[in-house]
Amino acid sequence: MVEIDVKPNELLLNVLRDRFKIKSVKYGCGIGECSLCTVLLDNNPVPSCLILAVDVNGRDVKTIEAFENDSIMNMIQRIVLENSSVQCGFCTPSIILVIRRMIDENVDGLDKAREYLKGNLCRCTGYISILNSLIEIIKNIYRK
Repeated sequence: MVEIDVKPNELLLNVLRDRFKIKSVKYGCGIGECSLCTVLLDNNPVPSCLILAVDVNGRDVKTIEAFENDSIMNMIQRIVLENSSVQCGFCTPSIILVIRRMIDENVDGLDKAREYLKGNLCRCTGYISILNSLIEIIKNIYRK
């Protein structure tokens, strides 16, 4: 648990980036549409650009960095890299974080997995490589 004084109007996104120097949480649209600023708040993916920092008091906030030594996360990252699902890398942390949450919820169908990624905008990959990664991740997790 980390405690920090925040201003009443300070966004979680800005606290994470500016105060904690967590750069995996990106600023994109500022209106919760692109998912580049996704964090897990009490294990639910949320856009940190819409959350006031004061509202996370006593709650669990995780960024991709929280999974640094996580074997499942390492597998996800390996598969994403092997399938060329990373180009500029701007959207990658949020997509990988959402995929990790999807696995925690035992989502095993591609259609359901697509729903998880629905709001994640990627301007570079065209999504085919990301979907190919999802298929391989699902196979690896559920051995299908």
